[in-house]
Amino acid sequence: MLAQAPHPVQAVQSIPHVLIDGLNKWFGALHVLKDIDLCVRAGARIVVCGPSGSGKSTLIRCINGLEPFQKGTIQFEAATLDKDGRDTTKARRQTGMVFQSFNLFPHLTVLANCTLALRRVLLKPAREAEEIAMQHLTAVRIPEKAQAYPAQLSGGQQQRVAIARALCLNPRIMLFDEPTSALDPEMIKEVLDVMIALAKTGMTMVCVTHEMGFAREVADEIVFMDEGRVVEHASSKNFFARAAHPRARLFLDTILSH
Repeated sequence: MLAQAPHPVQAVQSIPHVLIDGLNKWFGALHVLKDIDLCVRAGARIVVCGPSGSGKSTLIRCINGLEPFQKGTIQFEAATLDKDGRDTTKARRQTGMVFQSFNLFPHLTVLANCTLALRRVLLKPAREAEEIAMQHLTAVRIPEKAQAYPAQLSGGQQQRVAIARALCLNPRIMLFDEPTSALDPEMIKEVLDVMIALAKTGMTMVCVTHEMGFAREVADEIVFMDEGRVVEHASSKNFFARAAHPRARLFLDTILSH
């Protein structure tokens, strides 16, 4: 079982807000993020959805400091990202990132993948790092694979290891960039189940996904993007019951009819 959330009052104090103000990003002449304003409240579970090419993954990568941007700010509790890259290291230490393609080191065991940053970045002793890693591998239901290599795991198992690795650094917010898009259909549920359990702990989560069943069950807020803009930001209940924007309604009709 993943650790339970702290008392609600403690949770509000310990989990940061993220405030995105006037975010703009270009790739050359291509304007991929246009005047994004978004507040991620403490303990929020936000799903970012929309058609391919709408800027969803770029937004997530900007929040984690993986993509520079040309205008605007991203304000954390103890760090501010801006066009000059100020506080990038501080911001990354507050966020955990799970990618589409796992990004595990193939030459390291599962345990070594999970302890690497603990030992190199946080300077934890080997034994303590391994104890932390095993705690999170147990939480994602894969402790028996600690000595295996990524190539010996299924895609779903690799993604669960990636989640455990991100959790090892005790992030204040978890970012997911289409975490099930590279998985076979039968492996998607095992990853979503882990994410659902994580959401129940009170972790602040922002997830880019097309898994609308997961969004309906877990998200309390939906951010819908189209052509680089946030065109709708609503509660999950309102979004699925009566999306306001015509593009959002078309998206839902298309996704939910399959």
